[in-house]
Amino acid sequence: MAQDGFLPYPEGFATDAIHHSHDPENWKSKSLAPPIETSANYKHSAPGVFEKYEYTRTGNPTRDILQDVLAKLDNAKYALAFSSGMGAISAVTFGLLSSGDHAIIGDDVYGGTNRLFSEILPRFIIETTFADLTELTNLEKAIKPNTKLIWLETPTNPTMKITDIRGAAAIAKKHHITLAVDNTFLTPYLQRPLDLGADLAMYSISKYMNGHSDVIMGSIATNNDVIYTKLKFVQNAMGIIPGPFDCYQVNRGLKTLALRMEKHKANSRLVGKFLEGHPKVEKVLHPGLPSHPQHELFKSQTSGDSGTFSMYLRGGLKESEAFLKAVTVFTLAGSLGGYQSLIELPCKMSHASVEPEMRKHLGISENLIRLSIGLEDPEHLIADLDQAFKKMEE
Repeated sequence: MAQDGFLPYPEGFATDAIHHSHDPENWKSKSLAPPIETSANYKHSAPGVFEKYEYTRTGNPTRDILQDVLAKLDNAKYALAFSSGMGAISAVTFGLLSSGDHAIIGDDVYGGTNRLFSEILPRFIIETTFADLTELTNLEKAIKPNTKLIWLETPTNPTMKITDIRGAAAIAKKHHITLAVDNTFLTPYLQRPLDLGADLAMYSISKYMNGHSDVIMGSIATNNDVIYTKLKFVQNAMGIIPGPFDCYQVNRGLKTLALRMEKHKANSRLVGKFLEGHPKVEKVLHPGLPSHPQHELFKSQTSGDSGTFSMYLRGGLKESEAFLKAVTVFTLAGSLGGYQSLIELPCKMSHASVEPEMRKHLGISENLIRLSIGLEDPEHLIADLDQAFKKMEE
């Protein structure tokens, strides 16, 4: 059922997260929780002859269960887990691109993604173009004969701009280019890039998907057989895999993903509305609120918003630092998507590696603050921000 003009929630999502690939009959112990298989090696019945698993870098039962669940939640044929979100992005770039190829990337992306595309890929003679992909004409203009990959975030990090995934997918298909969408902020519960035409959905699993700030992991979901085969090869060849216990923890975290995202969404809207009305806030960048300039586009391709958004504080670095020093319920930390509320200054933290001129162009200024609204009581979060504003005056 559609709600508030947003897309309907994925049918059966919570049930699939709990039950898919979890039949106790699949393992001898009949345990309800899937077993953690920690062995690095597996017995061969003869040289080069083994049942299913040979070596854990190549394949592991606990990782396979997680990958099966991740694929199901994205309505995908395949999913692959990697040792980090950046590991997943590296697998895509080095698995699908070669020297002489060209990639287009959204200009407003996570700082680590920017660093990979701007500093690492050129060393391998892979050309990159940063473009504002909120305007699809910019995407068309950036395409070259050797363009092989389009990489975008929506919402973007940290200025929360929205790109039309359906429109970008149509352009990518017309030119036979692979379209990858970093869907970390929303998860497949709130946005499904593959259903909207993208070839790849990428996640920093460390964030909402795990949800407990205690695992570093990334993943890729796809329906494309050729792309899956290439990325599976890279996962094994480069060894960028997560360990079995981390896979178990993420699998456990997915069981409450739907519930958690609902609470993140509700809390963030309450906090966002409070900030919109505060005299010390210049502007709130929250795609789930009607004040966002792309709110209608956002609603047309999502089932809601998560707990992450940004705001411009009135003032500069001095005011930002005073405000961030004064919070007590929020924690100053450069991540997002966990159960606890976090707050950060992107220009000094998550996006410090972005060139100063680009930060200025994107509006990642000294008064831009990113918030990750957690699962606490919303009145406590609002009270904490309110007292922090008052302490700025002292």
